[in-house]
Amino acid sequence: MTATPAPNSTPSPQNSLGRTAQAVRDLLPRWSEWSSSLRAPGADLLAGLIVALVALPLALGFGISTGLGAAAGLTTAVVAGAVAAVFGGSRFQVSGPTGAMTVILVPIVHEYGGSGVLAVGLIAGIVLVVLAFAGVGRAVRFMPAPVIEGFTAGIAVVIALQQIPAALGITDAEGDKVWRSAADAVAKFVAHPSILTPATALAVAVAILVGGRYFPKVPFSLVAVAVATLAAQLLHLDIARIGEIPSGIAAPTLNFLHLGDLTSLVAPALAVAALAALESLLSATAADSMGVGTRHNPDRELFGQGLANIAAPLFGGVPATGAIARTAVNVRSGARSRLAALTHAVILAAIVYLASTLVAEIPLAALAGVLLATTVRMVETASIIAIARATRADTAVMGATFLVTVALDLVTAVAVGVAFAAILALRAVAKSAKIEQVPLDDDGHQSEEHELLREHIVAYRIDGALFFAAAHRFLLELADVSDVKVVILRMSRVTAIDATGAIVLKDAIDKLEHRHITVLISGMKPDHLRPLKALGVFTTSDSERRHIFSDTPRAIEYARMLVLPRNQYLSMNIEE
Repeated sequence: MTATPAPNSTPSPQNSLGRTAQAVRDLLPRWSEWSSSLRAPGADLLAGLIVALVALPLALGFGISTGLGAAAGLTTAVVAGAVAAVFGGSRFQVSGPTGAMTVILVPIVHEYGGSGVLAVGLIAGIVLVVLAFAGVGRAVRFMPAPVIEGFTAGIAVVIALQQIPAALGITDAEGDKVWRSAADAVAKFVAHPSILTPATALAVAVAILVGGRYFPKVPFSLVAVAVATLAAQLLHLDIARIGEIPSGIAAPTLNFLHLGDLTSLVAPALAVAALAALESLLSATAADSMGVGTRHNPDRELFGQGLANIAAPLFGGVPATGAIARTAVNVRSGARSRLAALTHAVILAAIVYLASTLVAEIPLAALAGVLLATTVRMVETASIIAIARATRADTAVMGATFLVTVALDLVTAVAVGVAFAAILALRAVAKSAKIEQVPLDDDGHQSEEHELLREHIVAYRIDGALFFAAAHRFLLELADVSDVKVVILRMSRVTAIDATGAIVLKDAIDKLEHRHITVLISGMKPDHLRPLKALGVFTTSDSERRHIFSDTPRAIEYARMLVLPRNQYLSMNIEE
């Protein structure tokens, strides 16, 4: 007779290998994603051109803000933009250097230098690929909205502070935090004021904001920068320029580091990976809401961003993420497929090769104006006001996230915001858990309730989650029970019970039974019974049978048998 394998037997190596191969296939590009766009590429090519025109000044500005230079920003936009467009999980996502990533890279540049930043990007890319295979991408849906709004507003403020020195024409501002360097730049500007540089930055920012409001399809960021550059050339204005850019993709500058150096870079790399994952998934989610019938693959998005961050440092680029602003421009410009994002990267590469001389003449103040306008657009005032009006807890979470973002860094802010939100949520759940004496039926008939009290039997119903945050209050309330012989705990409405709740319940039962009060439990779900058994709430199977009942009437019958004289109990059963 042939033996039949058990249904829960250990999976065979062939099955595990097959699942791994399927997971890899799910993360790789498919021809079907490109076939339709290649047959009719017009809309995607036009959208890619528009996005490239918007991305050019942003890539330059963010590259300079990190301290690695304009070439690093352009290289990132080209290399990471192309790789993420092919391998990412969203067909509309546009990737490249972003303001949020700049915020976290600046202190890394100061501490580890340019080569350290490239190594951080490479390690972060590997981490993102691992997260993709681990299926972590779906976790972004659990990010609280107040945290998202708080750090978005905080990023906007930090980026604006970063631009203050360039907007005022100060090149030697000092300070280990952006707000300190901004304050130092203001002090030095007041000591030696010059109106030309701040006027240029202000004019560019106003042109972008006003023009974008009335003509949203026109790339006013590029127009404003071009006009500022042309004016500076014709009028021979003494304004700091970007400077020489290599006529081609930047040569690799990633040096091999010692093991000790790599160990010290792990923590910054994890911070960069966390930010890249968070911002990219949020951007892809936003793209889904703007597109029709689209839905991104979060794990594949992490995979694509991981490969992009592995590739970019090899060419001298900084870590990249999905860019919410550029992705929105891509969708609104009529993009239909990944070809638009890939086109944007190809056009930027052409600009690097063919127009590097012109790009080198762009005034730094003009790019500062572009980024200042970007910060204004980042803040969703309506969402912030709506959250502030919702609850005081949401306002507190948003405010804490905002303050930590500005004062410390983004990853710390997200951790603080999520932890704060979790604590407040647990507090709310704990408050909802209650133990109270309620009628035994839904019709409000309380005659049986009063009869039980005369018999020194009381029934309590526990509602909600019995877990660590609510357990202490539960013990205090239950310990106050007096002048009874039997307590019935109706637990059919308990939604969850953890080890702490089980321990507290055990302590309460022990205290009551020490006072010669018997405790009966009715309606408990089987999965809630496991922690009680594991922690020894009932020491023997016989005591378990005598103390746990499937429903309240059975518990009441047993309680009466315990407290009433035998002849009175038998007469009650005969009458019934």
